[in-house]
Amino acid sequence: MANYANLPAPTPEGGLNRYMQEIRKFPLLEPEEEYMLAKRWVEEQDTEAAHKMVTSHLRLAAKIAMGYRGYGLPQAEVISEANVGLMQAVKRFDPEKGFRLATYAMWWIRASIQEYILRSWSLVKLGTTSGQKKLFFNLRKAKNKIGALEDGDLHPDNVAKIATDLGVTEDEVISMNRRMSGGDASLNATVGSEGEGTMQWQDWLEDEDADQASDYEARNELEARRELLAEAMSVLNDREKDILTQRRLSEKTVTLEDLSEEYGVSRERIRQIEVRAFEKLQKKMRDLAKEKGMMATA
Repeated sequence: MANYANLPAPTPEGGLNRYMQEIRKFPLLEPEEEYMLAKRWVEEQDTEAAHKMVTSHLRLAAKIAMGYRGYGLPQAEVISEANVGLMQAVKRFDPEKGFRLATYAMWWIRASIQEYILRSWSLVKLGTTSGQKKLFFNLRKAKNKIGALEDGDLHPDNVAKIATDLGVTEDEVISMNRRMSGGDASLNATVGSEGEGTMQWQDWLEDEDADQASDYEARNELEARRELLAEAMSVLNDREKDILTQRRLSEKTVTLEDLSEEYGVSRERIRQIEVRAFEKLQKKMRDLAKEKGMMATA
């Protein structure tokens, strides 16, 4: 895998402002370039190709990390954890599945950040219920949505609404709010070392509604896409479905030679069936995603 030590690293000494400036120098990848780099990594373990994929997505990792700025943890460490998740995504990315790396990587980035937060916050133990974790990662968003921005205890009506929206008890909302009150970092805080200017965190925020989805949301989204794939597979006949599954959807890829022997046709014929089936599947998934209002999958 690409050497993590060779990547720009956010540090208090170096200044986050400087880090943000540095990662903006890496160019974004066009779809074809990303595909070819991913193929080089998968087939040849080309670390230079992996490094280019990682550096081109450092801005995405930093942007997602900023969505978790309210947990009282050093922002440099949160970004570092985001980068670890990004590297894991690149390591496991399969360009043949029809997704862009950014779509795949966001879940690994969020999962890495959330695991770091859960490890770091003493109020969230390993035994915490999924409902409490859901509340932990969504309380601030829920408060912002209803305009409950003040510190201290929430109004009973607001407690009731948040509890209903997040599927937890009112006592859990009250308890979690009291534990988390006062921990928000100001968006007006200066970023960077002395002499680097007076830029603030809010100057780097490209999205006022930065997604703070918890791991349950990521799992739900992944499950939705699996259901989408299963539904889209209906467009294929049995032979197309079997060949595509063995060639692109299984952990261990079956060779063209093995499939040609199984079906009694040439390797080139198997390849043609695979390509045609993949194109049909992609089109069906795009159509279904559009119907369901989901993000494009290819």
